[in-house]
Amino acid sequence: MHVLVDSAGLQIYDAGQWLDEKHSAQSRRGWRKVHLALDADSGEIIANTMTDQGTGDASQVAPLLDQIDGPIGCFTADGAYDGKPTYDAIIDQSADAAVVVPSSVNAVEPNGDQPLGQRDQHIAAIVREGRMNWQASTGYGRRALVETAIGRYKSIIGRRLRARSFHAQQTEVSIGCVVLNRMLGCAHPKSGRCSSKVA
Repeated sequence: MHVLVDSAGLQIYDAGQWLDEKHSAQSRRGWRKVHLALDADSGEIIANTMTDQGTGDASQVAPLLDQIDGPIGCFTADGAYDGKPTYDAIIDQSADAAVVVPSSVNAVEPNGDQPLGQRDQHIAAIVREGRMNWQASTGYGRRALVETAIGRYKSIIGRRLRARSFHAQQTEVSIGCVVLNRMLGCAHPKSGRCSSKVA
């Protein structure tokens, strides 16, 4: 399975917007961050988590992987997921998984006689070939599929959470993902070849 991961912000419905309109008062708008894992081949959302706006993306890799049954062949995410904890969580789940995450701009190429890990190989390849060539050679462009899924979530389900409590908001996001998967299933026809008898 090729897993694509990304996150996006969803606005919290609260009294702040009403205060803005009624009294022209400024309020801090709150956000929740939804983290999605997508099967690149089917386009289905296979895992989701929700956190507050201050939670780092890389911290949600393990909770997302815990929801996925079966081995992972490839894991692709953006630079927000770069770091040893991400690689460790993926290798713990699927030892042979290929991890495609661009290193940060200030990442240092490793030196020494020790064998290079996947992250070190990516850093060396980016330094040697350039970031665009690295993206083409690793298939990093497929990550756009998860961005499309997030756009589909926001346009169909909405950019704002309607529930008030955190637990209810988590349920709302999960239901939204199930709805999108069902819609995706309806859009793909299931066809098969049948033999026709000539009279």
